[in-house]
Amino acid sequence: MRRRRHGRPIHGWLVLDKPAGVTSAKAVAAVIRLTGAAKAGHGGTLDPMATGVLPIALGEATKTVAYVMGSTKVYRFTVRWGEARDTDDIDGAVIATSPVRPAAAEIVAALAEFTGPIEQVPPAFAAIKVGGERAYTLARKGRPATLPARPVRIDALSLIAHDDDGADFAMRCGKGTYVRALARDLARRLGTVGHLAALRRTAVGRFAETDAISLEALASVVHSGALCEYLRPVETALDDIPALAVTGGQADRLAHGQAVHVLGSDPGLVRVALDGRLIALADVRDGRARPVRVFNL
Repeated sequence: MRRRRHGRPIHGWLVLDKPAGVTSAKAVAAVIRLTGAAKAGHGGTLDPMATGVLPIALGEATKTVAYVMGSTKVYRFTVRWGEARDTDDIDGAVIATSPVRPAAAEIVAALAEFTGPIEQVPPAFAAIKVGGERAYTLARKGRPATLPARPVRIDALSLIAHDDDGADFAMRCGKGTYVRALARDLARRLGTVGHLAALRRTAVGRFAETDAISLEALASVVHSGALCEYLRPVETALDDIPALAVTGGQADRLAHGQAVHVLGSDPGLVRVALDGRLIALADVRDGRARPVRVFNL
């Protein structure tokens, strides 16, 4: 999460259409530079070669990033057959080739094996830490780590186009799924090798590409003073959490870290609001709401 010593108190979510060739961290830095926001973070890393939806949290919205990280994600991507690459995507070096090109019917038949709860081995060039170092750092040093398989969830996977060189897919999946690893493993299942040639994220939870703005467009919006038209409320990331309305006195106590008595609320996490203004996230237990996160809006 990036902070500026001095900056504007901007609060909310900006849906950025990340361009190819830019890391997620650099995209956040560009948004800070353009908007002047004092604090910003992103809701889920996109690889540099990928484009599409990168939710950017500004100000108090950074307190809700964790609730976006676990959201369902939707992708469109292209797999190129015949070349395996060390990074499992187009930016890597070729490490194996194959003349085998799968037919559309073979691809469709194999997709069921990659749908639902599956075990997936992350790419060697992943940000996972191994003995205190990132896996991609070890791989770049010529010492790729052996990463264990991890459980991931793929809710839907479909073939949308196909030719002799590759295929285009659409996918909806849960947290932690590597599209690069899926491309690698699908190619192997089809008796060939392959890599991820293009990737676009079209949605993260409630943030969709129809709401996204490019860095170029953002620069124009900032200069025209219309940034607020593109900011989504802080609570957008919390839409799946039940709401709890409170009185002014209760809101004041919660804002100061004190628990309050509540009636008729089911146990669990709630988003507390006063006249529509987000006050806090609170944990309700035994008729009392205890603040977990307080928002200064």
